[in-house]
Amino acid sequence: MRLRGRPVTAALAAVLLALPAAGCGGDSGTGSDAFTVGLLLPSRSVPRWEHSDRPLIEAEIKRLCPRCSFEYANAENDATRQQQQMISMITKGAGVLILDAADTRALRSSIQEARKAGVPVVAYDRLAEGPVSGFVGFDALKVGRLQGQGLLDGMEKRADGRTVVMMNGDPTSPNAAWYRRGALSVIQDRVRIARSYETQDWSTQAAHANMSAAIAALGPYGIDGVLAANDNIASGVISALKSAGVTRLPPVTGQDADLDAVRRIVKGEQYMTVYKPFRKEAAEAAAMAVALGRGEDARDHAPTTVDSPTTRNIPAVLLTPRSVTVADIERTLVKDGVYTVEQICVPRLRAACERAGLTP
Repeated sequence: MRLRGRPVTAALAAVLLALPAAGCGGDSGTGSDAFTVGLLLPSRSVPRWEHSDRPLIEAEIKRLCPRCSFEYANAENDATRQQQQMISMITKGAGVLILDAADTRALRSSIQEARKAGVPVVAYDRLAEGPVSGFVGFDALKVGRLQGQGLLDGMEKRADGRTVVMMNGDPTSPNAAWYRRGALSVIQDRVRIARSYETQDWSTQAAHANMSAAIAALGPYGIDGVLAANDNIASGVISALKSAGVTRLPPVTGQDADLDAVRRIVKGEQYMTVYKPFRKEAAEAAAMAVALGRGEDARDHAPTTVDSPTTRNIPAVLLTPRSVTVADIERTLVKDGVYTVEQICVPRLRAACERAGLTP
C-alpha cells in the first residue's frame, strides 16, 4: 500500500487453456445475477475470520444477490493450498473472488491467471500483489498509531524512557509492516525498544515463545509495556508473563477486538485492542464483489485508490479503526452489536464488569 508456487501456477495455466472461451469469467456474464462469489480466507488462527468475516460476507452477498452462489475456502496458513483453492474456484466457474491472501506475494501469479480468465479479484483486509480489481480494508498505518498511542497511554507518565518489547505480526503480511511503522511513528522517540520479534502466522504459541525469550533476557519485571500487533499475540504475551510469575502485568496492546481479548481488558490483563468494524468491511467487500460480478466498474464503489508493489491506482475502500480500552467497550463494541454485555460478562467477570460499568 502506498500509504512458491510455480508448479501450482503451471497447473492453473493448463486448466485455463482447457476452459471453453465462454467459460471465462465464470457463469457471471455482464449484468447477470446468477454467478458464484468465491471467498478465500487465510487461516483459522485469528478467530474473526471464521466467527465474523465469513458469515457476514456470505449473508451480505445473499442479501445483495439472492440468485448468487457462494463458495468458501480457508488456506490454513498455507499459500500453496490457497493457490490450489483459487484454481478450484476458477475452474468451477466462479464469477468473482474475494481474497485475503495467506501470502500476498505468493498469490500474485494466481491473481494474474484469474485476470486472464476474466475473474475479478477483490483483495480483502490485506492488499495482495498482482492485478486485483479492488481493495477493501482498514488504514493499517492508523491501526499501528492507535496501538502506539494506546501503549503510551497505558504507561501514563511512566512512558518516557521506559523499556518496551515489540511483538510484531507475521512477516509475510504487508499489514504487519504498516502496523509496525505506524506504532514506531508514535513510540520510537519516547521509549526504549529493548526487543522486537516477528510472530509467524500471528500465532499465540509463537508469541508465547518470543515473549518468554524477552523475559529471560530482560527479567520478569524489566518490561514496562508490550506492543502486541493483535489479540492472538497479546494472548501469548500475557500467558508468558503469567508463567514467569508476573502479577502486575504491564500494558499490552492488541487488535481485532476478539471476545477473549475484550474479557482480558475487562479483567485488567490487556490494556487495549483496536476495533476494526468488520461488519462494515464485510459489507463493503460483498458490495464490491457483487458489483464486479455484474460487470460494473469497481471505481464506482470506491472513494479512493491505493498502490501495491505491482499495481497502481487500485480502487479502494479504506475504513477507520477505533481504539478500545475498558472505558470504550460499551460505546463501541456493545453499541455496534458486536457483543452483548452478557457475552462479555461471564460469571467469573461479574465483579470486574460492575467496576467497569458494564451491566445488563
